[in-house]
Amino acid sequence: MQEEKKRRAVARWLLAGVLMIVVQVLLGGVTRLTGSGLSITEWKPIMGALPPMTEADWMAAFDKYKQIAQFKYLNAHFELDDFKFIFFWEWFHRLWARMLGLVFAIGFIYFLARGYFKKDMIIPLIILFILGAAQGLVGWIMVASGLNETDLYVNHIKLAMHFIAALILLCFTLWFALKLLVPEGQIVYNTRFRNFTNIIIIVLGVQLVYGAFMAGLKAAMSAPTWPDINSMYLPDTLWAESWINHPINIHFVHRQLAYLLFTLIMFWFGAATSAAIKAKSGYMKQLRWWPFVLVWVQVILGIVTVISAPQISFGKFGTFEIMAELHQLFAMFLLMALIVARYMVRTAKQ
Repeated sequence: MQEEKKRRAVARWLLAGVLMIVVQVLLGGVTRLTGSGLSITEWKPIMGALPPMTEADWMAAFDKYKQIAQFKYLNAHFELDDFKFIFFWEWFHRLWARMLGLVFAIGFIYFLARGYFKKDMIIPLIILFILGAAQGLVGWIMVASGLNETDLYVNHIKLAMHFIAALILLCFTLWFALKLLVPEGQIVYNTRFRNFTNIIIIVLGVQLVYGAFMAGLKAAMSAPTWPDINSMYLPDTLWAESWINHPINIHFVHRQLAYLLFTLIMFWFGAATSAAIKAKSGYMKQLRWWPFVLVWVQVILGIVTVISAPQISFGKFGTFEIMAELHQLFAMFLLMALIVARYMVRTAKQ
């Protein structure tokens, strides 16, 4: 019983990390939607925890921002108060990442000192640390891609790398917690259902990459219509332009993947129902509803986000920005629901 309490305590610590990662990704979305990501032009993991403290410090930070293309060609009208607004969101995004690292460090030291960690937890903990450190590095590589005299925003491919790295960290932390929480008796042994779930997660992963491309290239504004794409169902750019660099083509792929994912999850729901009944798994009977409901919500949010794109007002957080944040949040919920489902399903026993 004592060992069980220890495992649950570690699991709660990990789930707190999951929640903080979700908030971190959402803050990243706010940073992007407010155009704040390039406001801090230096990477100071330790000293950067404090914002400018004096007027002279603020002017020095603002002067550095004035050297990049985003200020020169997009925000040349900014005064110091405007700069302080965008600086805050990027600073808070980085501060939350530091807090996440602090929560990990404090929890790790506490549980290590109390003897809560068992041998089977050591390797996952090392991987968790590496993933967290890598995420910070990838974030700076992304920011650095926009700190020049030609680009108005960060590179959309590096933005996608930063986003996917955060989701890998999220999923690994969640999986680790599940290993400590889910009773063996609730596991479903069904190879075909396991493989089907794997396929859906892969499709969702590709969809999330294209979602990041959409965000990085501001592609929603290029086709704010539905179900057509600017009065077309097959864009005339489809075979003439890149599928990873052209906004309309990215928009098209993102929509088709959404339709495919929706269809797959409708079939998955039926397969999950059958698997839960055969395995007599109460967990799976409840869990099967989450992807089913979430994919409906996510599709609706995606449509509303796209058609609200004409309401974008740079520098303000309005309808489009709220919908975009909700769309991102429910994408994470859907991913986590499928990861939990995948954890619950194993290859059939021989």
